[in-house]
Amino acid sequence: MATPPPPERGAHAGVVAYLATSAGVLLLMMVFGLLMRAEQARFVSLGAQWFYQLMTLHGAGMVGIAGIAGAAIMWHFLNQYVALSVRILYANLALFVAGVGLVLGAVLVGGFHGGWTFLYPLPSHSLGLWSDGAAAAFLAGMLVIGTGFLLLQLDVARAIVAGYGSFARALGWPQLFGRDDGRAPPPTVVASAMVTVVNLIALVVGASILAMMLVNLYFPEFRIDPMLAKAMIYFFGHVFINATIYMAVIAVYEILPRYTRRPWKANRVFLASWNCSTLMVMFIFPHHLLMDFAFPKWMLVMGHIIGYLNTVPILVVTGYGALTLVYRSGIAWDTGSRLLFLSMFGWAAGAMPAFIDGTIRVNYVMHNTLWVPGHFHTYLLLGMVAMAFGFMYYIAKPSAKTADGLADRAAFWAYVAGSLGFALAFLYAGKESVARRYAEHLPEWVPYDRIGTAFAVLIVAAALVFAVRFLARLAHARGDQARAGAPQGAAA
Repeated sequence: MATPPPPERGAHAGVVAYLATSAGVLLLMMVFGLLMRAEQARFVSLGAQWFYQLMTLHGAGMVGIAGIAGAAIMWHFLNQYVALSVRILYANLALFVAGVGLVLGAVLVGGFHGGWTFLYPLPSHSLGLWSDGAAAAFLAGMLVIGTGFLLLQLDVARAIVAGYGSFARALGWPQLFGRDDGRAPPPTVVASAMVTVVNLIALVVGASILAMMLVNLYFPEFRIDPMLAKAMIYFFGHVFINATIYMAVIAVYEILPRYTRRPWKANRVFLASWNCSTLMVMFIFPHHLLMDFAFPKWMLVMGHIIGYLNTVPILVVTGYGALTLVYRSGIAWDTGSRLLFLSMFGWAAGAMPAFIDGTIRVNYVMHNTLWVPGHFHTYLLLGMVAMAFGFMYYIAKPSAKTADGLADRAAFWAYVAGSLGFALAFLYAGKESVARRYAEHLPEWVPYDRIGTAFAVLIVAAALVFAVRFLARLAHARGDQARAGAPQGAAA
């Protein structure tokens, strides 16, 4: 592999802009989640329409901002191995902001509340609750956001091919299928290649169904098969949200070795796990369609089996790798390293409820209950979001000797307790058959909602500390650099 040229000017500032955007939007989405739980707990009275508007924003916003945070992590580290375009980095962020503006207008002004999944034909059949213009603004906003990510992934593909010659080499095929010469690509390159393959396919599928639905809004005679539309939406959504954690886990591969002074090697087991997941992550989405009796049976069975198998390769290899890396390493723990190590637990723990729900017999009973939000909130809060906050602490830390304050330590443990309690409240309510996506709950369901709301307050408070500490350290570093005349990003 040729040595990449020095990073373009503005690279560090671009990553910081992504992270600052991520911190702000994550906090806002958490507040929306808190309000929804408070509505179900009868602590506030927003009304059903506002509940579903917040649910639409919360779902779409969390998927989008998880993508932005994951992209920042992947781009920051991958740029150390191949030459990425800073212009494309900024273009994606600009398109994201423009798309978010359209989505906010559609929901807050136009009253659209069809959920982030925008399942066909709901956007065009609102019974007068929103206009076709509001639905079009929402779909167009999602399309603009997806276009930005597509540009970013195409640039990553270009850089990987330029640096490694092909995706086969970037995925380590010569070492996996031939003689292991010890020159396998770094874990960051392998993970980025995998994400690029699956995300390019998912984004094209997502853009296709969004464009088709936009045409259908104004030309109803252009009809779409509802089952095909649902499959395309869930394929896009499931692959994309999974790809966010595959991008974010690069922070674990790159940062934990710096704390432990032990390398994370891309051996054959590592390469095999990532190559297997490249295929499997694209074929597990049917476990969200197990209740659709008209869906082809072979696809449902495939989703069931691959859903089981997909919990093994990367998760076990990465989780075990993190344990062996830290064991007896003498690591000096701080909030950043704690959050990254916590994310390994969150990823593993979040996969277990998914594993259970992916069982066809269980799915018939559990899928439309709060069990499913319990699964993906564990996966996101304790997994992906923990990786994002851990990276924020790492990139804004002035020096390795900088100690955490009491507020950092308290926020970490509050975040752990809040996230565990919040997710378990969902899971237990799901076990008790509490329905998902209901604005108003039966009296016997309210105690679970109130417990979940209390833990949600802890999460928001902890996340606020994380975000404020990140932004304050950035501002302090910028002030120091201005006084010393050093270029921005020197400390990182």
